[in-house]
Amino acid sequence: MTRLIVWRHGNTDWNAGARVQGQTDVPLNDLGRRQAVDAAELLVRMRPAAIVASDLSRAADTAAALAALTGLTISTDERLRERHFGEWQGLTMAEVAAERPEEHARWTAGADVIGGGVETLEDLGKRVSDALQDAARQAPPGGTVVVATHGAAARQGVGHLLGWGREQLRTLRALQNCHWVELTHDSARGWQMAAYNVGVLAERPVPPPV
Repeated sequence: MTRLIVWRHGNTDWNAGARVQGQTDVPLNDLGRRQAVDAAELLVRMRPAAIVASDLSRAADTAAALAALTGLTISTDERLRERHFGEWQGLTMAEVAAERPEEHARWTAGADVIGGGVETLEDLGKRVSDALQDAARQAPPGGTVVVATHGAAARQGVGHLLGWGREQLRTLRALQNCHWVELTHDSARGWQMAAYNVGVLAERPVPPPV
């Protein structure tokens, strides 16, 4: 049985300010770096065979905390980047709601945003799911792979991998910073979710996964 850990990056100043990051390369802040170290101390007990990360620094630097404990080399994959939020990137969610109310209403309802250059949920789910499956192949039989990615990317990619519909996926709360999803795979049952939103107790309320 292969085990796949899909790990959201640590906190950033834009997370703390509810500002839309998308594919903007925002670094971890001091809290985020502490979260990464604390989470890595739990994840190292799973004896990962490989670590894969989004090439955006907040995910790659989160993965680096685990690499420092394991001695593993991090493989990066740009398909693991966060959802591209187009013209929303750099705005706070309050600004999006005020300046682009129709787009914001569709996002809140879990529908694709029309306009603004925001990536569709289907495109996001497919690219992240493809990357997760390729990452899983880096593990030997019975091994564990840890994948450091982003909030919306993790949830949509996992949902696509499991074959979940949009309404079913909306029942999952956003991943907290530096928390993860545990998936397993075997030839008889395929992919299954073993755990969701696992990690060290959060130090502050969870911002939207953008």
